[in-house]
Amino acid sequence: MSAPHYDIIIIGTGMGGATLAYALRDSGARILLLERGDFLPQEAQNWQVDAVFGQNRYKPAERWIDAADGSSFTPGVHYFVGGNTKVYGAALPRFRRQDFEALEHEGGTAPAWPITYEDLEPYYNLAEELFFVHGTAGSDPGEPPRSRPYPYPEVPHEPYMAELIDKLRAQGLHPYSLPMAVDLRAGGRCIRCGTCDGFPCQAHAKGDADICCLRPALECDDIQLWTHTEARRVLSDSSGKRATTVEVKRRGERLGVSADKIIVACGAVNSAILLLRSRCGRYPDGLGNSSGLLGRNYMMHNNTALTAVAPLKTNPTVFQKTTAVNDYYFGDDDFAWPMGNIQALGKLQAGMLSAAKPYLPKAFLSAMAKRSVDWWVMSEDLPDPENRVMVGDDGAVRVHWRPNNRVAHQQLIRRAKDMMRAAGYPFVFTETLGIETNSHQCGTARFGDDPAESVLDPLCKSHDIDNLYVVDSSFFPSSTAMNPALTICAQALRVADHLQGKPPLQSELSA
Repeated sequence: MSAPHYDIIIIGTGMGGATLAYALRDSGARILLLERGDFLPQEAQNWQVDAVFGQNRYKPAERWIDAADGSSFTPGVHYFVGGNTKVYGAALPRFRRQDFEALEHEGGTAPAWPITYEDLEPYYNLAEELFFVHGTAGSDPGEPPRSRPYPYPEVPHEPYMAELIDKLRAQGLHPYSLPMAVDLRAGGRCIRCGTCDGFPCQAHAKGDADICCLRPALECDDIQLWTHTEARRVLSDSSGKRATTVEVKRRGERLGVSADKIIVACGAVNSAILLLRSRCGRYPDGLGNSSGLLGRNYMMHNNTALTAVAPLKTNPTVFQKTTAVNDYYFGDDDFAWPMGNIQALGKLQAGMLSAAKPYLPKAFLSAMAKRSVDWWVMSEDLPDPENRVMVGDDGAVRVHWRPNNRVAHQQLIRRAKDMMRAAGYPFVFTETLGIETNSHQCGTARFGDDPAESVLDPLCKSHDIDNLYVVDSSFFPSSTAMNPALTICAQALRVADHLQGKPPLQSELSA
């Protein structure tokens, strides 16, 4: 089959790809978006615990291979228009200013980025407006400087959480309002339900890449979307300097579609896999991989779920994910190294526990869920070239990931436990997550100034291929200890200005 030629092909419609399409909607370029899935259905099951967590209704059936032991696991990815943002917790924090600099950790060094916080700061402003981020500046210790306030006021704390926050402040901590992309604007769609974090939003009230970017972009006649279309390879010309064609499998048929520029935005694992699978005579180790770093330095955070239980007090909170603690982000008096972020999770429900702990009595789990406060404890995962994604001989995705920086993570877990016990929760349970918890995956095509030490340049263009870009979290040189989505969005907006020949925005901070 033949297909028309486009100015730009964008592969993937998650935070990077959808934002880029939105930012280019008035450019006059003919753009084709490729998405291997479809629009996530707006249905009753969106808010059903058993459907989402018990039946894994919205996860793909595919299995990835743990290269360390050959076992398989179901990855934390979602193949829908909007990608993982359809089910993410909608927390959209900025990275700290120091996160863009070389930062020493107990477990090693997080390398400097080829751009500064000031380079992204004006694009952070635009990203927060685009995703209607609610927050309050000034309450987060270590918060980076801002040239503008948050577009919308913070999400109010429910009474139980407000009381807990007072108890944390009494300990000398500085809990702050977590920046959230939920539509609580005047006349907004959010009803503050208990099924936001980890669920699709049946009300389309979550600031996801589909609702905020992709659907508005598709109102432009120059932008076309193909769903149920999996990109299999990217081909280059005889010089090896230009990508020419994307080979796709669409509704059972194979065809090639060509463009002047090709943007890969499939997520850090699948973007690397696509380019590794696109190896050719000029690039036997993967398209644009003269550095040998494509697929390497895979990161996904050190993550621990913490559940604190007060047996004599029920927690009636519905929308719990409104606060976080960053007092230990860069260390404290007893541990000089960075530790990370502690943020509230969406309220735990009994069915979620049953799915994770099927061997425990449901009555016990239900009682526990009614009396718990739930947190996500997150530390930086440092880049390691041996942590990598690969294509198996059978075409399967293979992931080698050995966690690092665990001493700092254990220190943060200990402080989170002490924090909650001091607040009146005698029972604190933790579970450190493994290779399958990869929703914050990043780093497989790091950007930088030196082609020998990076895959992409500071504007996410391949060092080797003149018209090939990777605009998702693949470009991260470090994972930091914050949610990555806002930074993906900000960089996509920056790349869009470059693609249109516009000068980069200048931060008012440097004026």
